[in-house]
Amino acid sequence: MLRGVVLAGLLSAVGMADAGAEEKVDLDMVSRIRQEAFARSQVAANLRELTETVGPRLTVSPAYARSTAWARGKLHGYGLANVHEEVFDPAFGRGWEYRSSRVEMLAPRQMPIHAAPKAWTPGTRGPVEGEVAKATLKTSEDLEKARGTLRGKIVLLEDAREYKPSDKPDFRRHDEQGLGELQTFPIPAENGPEEQEKRLAEYRKRQAFARELNAFLEEEGVLATLSLSSRDNGILRVTAGGARKAGEPVGVTDLVVAAEHYNQLVRAVERKQDVRLRLDVDADFTSEEDLAATNVFADLTGSSKAGEMVVIGAHLDSWHTGTGASDNGAGVVVMMEAMRILKAIGAKPKRTIRLALWGGEEQGLHGSSGYVARYLADWPEPADPEQKALPRAFQRGTGPLQRKAGYERFSTYFNFDNGTGRIRGIYAQENHAAVPLFKAWLEPFRDLGAEVVTVRNTGSTDHIAFDRVGLPGFQFVQDPADYMSRVHHTHLDTYDHVVPDDLKQAAAIIASFAWHAANREERFPRKPFRDRDEQ
Repeated sequence: MLRGVVLAGLLSAVGMADAGAEEKVDLDMVSRIRQEAFARSQVAANLRELTETVGPRLTVSPAYARSTAWARGKLHGYGLANVHEEVFDPAFGRGWEYRSSRVEMLAPRQMPIHAAPKAWTPGTRGPVEGEVAKATLKTSEDLEKARGTLRGKIVLLEDAREYKPSDKPDFRRHDEQGLGELQTFPIPAENGPEEQEKRLAEYRKRQAFARELNAFLEEEGVLATLSLSSRDNGILRVTAGGARKAGEPVGVTDLVVAAEHYNQLVRAVERKQDVRLRLDVDADFTSEEDLAATNVFADLTGSSKAGEMVVIGAHLDSWHTGTGASDNGAGVVVMMEAMRILKAIGAKPKRTIRLALWGGEEQGLHGSSGYVARYLADWPEPADPEQKALPRAFQRGTGPLQRKAGYERFSTYFNFDNGTGRIRGIYAQENHAAVPLFKAWLEPFRDLGAEVVTVRNTGSTDHIAFDRVGLPGFQFVQDPADYMSRVHHTHLDTYDHVVPDDLKQAAAIIASFAWHAANREERFPRKPFRDRDEQ
């Protein structure tokens, strides 16, 4: 029996290799791409400019507007066509700008507190001081119990967390065992409409309570709230609070505190000590009309199949406490570099290769989902107000998928958004017809450590906007580096945590993938797609 299984496996592997061998690989173009990528790279210089001159890029903030202007200037300079911005959501909401924050403990002793505000929460408008209290505010019943007790207080919202030293390195590469495991396919748990609806209901419940809590904090005259960072070792992991939409309650100054400092505050309050803090947070909303929520595009125009499209992309927006270097400045400069390489070597693809730099990814894939809905496919707009309040990527309209004119002319999308880690392969998103193509395209980069093709799905970034409507959209397998251990959504997401040589390798591979996808005789294969209305 074992002999038969081994023989069947060998025959399957041979068949896969034969399928890959049929896919033409332009080795002359690969050589030219590699030479340009490694001898004249601009990724490091561009990343320094984007992160240290432009800075962090919260969607629709003034800094985001500066980043789109920076990107357009670079892309015009490369000689690319159709460089422009497009609004992806006129109703995205207000911008928000963060300049500085200072938190100090005044009693029972003096010490600086390491903290930063959540996005879209109000500043203090100058220094303020208050007594620290601890309160459980997780349900409507909790709010009623606390009513009338928190005026003028700075409120700790969570318990202390025990420190647990990590038994894993902060920075790591994939080893052979890990890459081997990626090439197995774990049978997924059932995830039917009932389970999806349950998760959406929980999401809506959290959003509704957040609005209720914000209104309560304002009405009660709470001075500020403090939350515990989800990372230890002084790392601040900070995303959003407050409210983007005009007219919704924004709450009060809301800060994330380093775990080691937060724990001290909790222990002091629990010992019944008089704990006082001074806060000074300089942050403001911009008006809804000031800045637009936009994506940036640029094309390398095709020839015989110019109306068909291969898209490569990364999200330009970031959170506000670091400089958005790994998430996702790295992806932005890699994709810009892939386009620069192809233009610099005189590549003339059959299909148009489009670069997309998305906005609003961190708030729910808004930029990529808006593009897909406008040009490729979307479900009818939901009538349910609760559905309308969800990010587009989570909405469930009524009726079958509506395919736009660009749907049949679209070939494929490649995304880069897992930090600095070099490419080790690609997730095929259960598109089995893509596997032999990817194996063939990766073969010239085996010497750079890229060889894995896994049929697994991966999510949580912009390729999902394409995949969910039945279009080929892919994210690369990358080395973990210190993406999840230290920099993801933290104040350490800075240039120093990026490895420029990794980005050079990634730009070469993506330029080659874009070129080969654009020059296939056939459109990129699509996996079977079942409209969710049929499920």
